[in-house]
Amino acid sequence: MSIPYEPVFLGVPFNMHLILEYLAFFVAFRYYLYLRKNSKDNISSTNRLSIIIGAVFGALICSRLIAFMENPIVHYDQGWMTTVNNKTIMGGLFGGLLGVELVKKIIGEKQSSGDLFTLPIILGIIIGRVGCFLAGTTEFTYGKSTTFFLGMDLGDGLLRHPIALYEVVFLLLLFFGIKVLQKQSEKFKDGDYFKLFMVAYFGFRFAIEFLKPNAFFVLGLSSIQLLCLICWAYYYKFIYQIAINAQK
Repeated sequence: MSIPYEPVFLGVPFNMHLILEYLAFFVAFRYYLYLRKNSKDNISSTNRLSIIIGAVFGALICSRLIAFMENPIVHYDQGWMTTVNNKTIMGGLFGGLLGVELVKKIIGEKQSSGDLFTLPIILGIIIGRVGCFLAGTTEFTYGKSTTFFLGMDLGDGLLRHPIALYEVVFLLLLFFGIKVLQKQSEKFKDGDYFKLFMVAYFGFRFAIEFLKPNAFFVLGLSSIQLLCLICWAYYYKFIYQIAINAQK
């Protein structure tokens, strides 16, 4: 199998990255509905719908903004249409978080809402990242050229870090790790699983960005890394609590 991988059926090439991206949304949403049906949700259906709408619009705006900030000079030269089409999951996650918190303040919802979304989000990202891997160097989820034994030819003839696969492995471990922790519910409050996911995933992405061939930096960091620092600052109380518990 060569990468980029676009199988041809009846003379028609299939964009596997796009197909898996849509599949990720479908599977994640169906998994969310399954979890909600089989668990006690303290948030009413009306408020839950409002929260989802807030997450969608927050993710839509911020995913484009952070994607633009990855290299604003290049995106500006390419025109507004390219800017609208570019997106990043990191901006989507943090923008979705801000959208949810804004909507909750508006409707007066006090209950934590993130735990029910946590595993579906992770599952969706895993499926999407498989698509990114199959897209090779046509999607900016590849790494720098390397002599490391895991280096792969992602379509340009160079051995590169397959960052999308690194992320899939990390997310699989995180997915099953959270499922194990959910059996120890007495140690976690409502919302803690989502916070754990955000802190862990943004921490992983901060580290893995050093393996990407980024071209635009602020204070020596990429826009994704700066967003990771903002996320950690947002969750500083949770991170502090984890550190305290780890010392006990």
